[in-house]
Amino acid sequence: MTTLSGVAGQPIAHSLSPLIHRAWIKTAGLNADYRAFGPADEAAFEALVAEGRSGALRGLNVTAPFKAAALAVADEVSETARLCGSANLLIFEGGRVRADSTDGEGLMAALAEQASELAVAGRPVVILGAGGAARAAAAALKGAGADVAVLNRTVERAEVLAGDLGIRVAAPEAVGEAALVVNALSAPPEIDGVSLRSDAVLMDMTYRPLLTPFLAAGRARGLTVVDGLAMLIGQARPSFRAFFDIEPPAVEVRALALAELGEAS
Repeated sequence: MTTLSGVAGQPIAHSLSPLIHRAWIKTAGLNADYRAFGPADEAAFEALVAEGRSGALRGLNVTAPFKAAALAVADEVSETARLCGSANLLIFEGGRVRADSTDGEGLMAALAEQASELAVAGRPVVILGAGGAARAAAAALKGAGADVAVLNRTVERAEVLAGDLGIRVAAPEAVGEAALVVNALSAPPEIDGVSLRSDAVLMDMTYRPLLTPFLAAGRARGLTVVDGLAMLIGQARPSFRAFFDIEPPAVEVRALALAELGEAS
């Protein structure tokens, strides 16, 4: 019997997750598949989860706009997902649903890969945004010992996030003091690149385009930049382990993803 997992979101055609997971599945020789599901609305998403409960699916990665709904439908919620207020991973077992969030693990893996000299413990970090992605980043970085602050246009949202996670609300000038600035906004942030530290690391959680305007401005200043594709692959690894109970095999999935994006390696 083929073990079926996948990713659920709307829109979903752009997702690179099937490409990544299928490459690992093929190399590992598994009788498995990983598909993209595009529920039209939350009711359709809940119907997909019901299929999982029935045994038709082993698990789902979940992306916008269903991450909060993924948390709500779960019978068991990890502490990480609870802190994030959303889940990007659902595992179905015996009619029950377990929810977790691997976004933070993906973020830390991306930093280790592309900014290996950065030690965040005790260092000032500013996260731009106050949505689910920002929560995942803040929880992971706080867990790594960073001095985390969140900066958002709507201060009230930043205050709620900061209160929930026990971090600070940043003033705009805090960006210039940060050792790491993480963009968790869907739009390019309005940041004065000149004010950044000369040794600052910039990370963007999106990967379309791979070199976002935020990262391009940082690279032009000679700063270390970390792209969202590294995070996508980093969060996919623990998901693959949860789905198939094995480690992802050694495959150059980044090269495959860059080819799909039309980017140079």
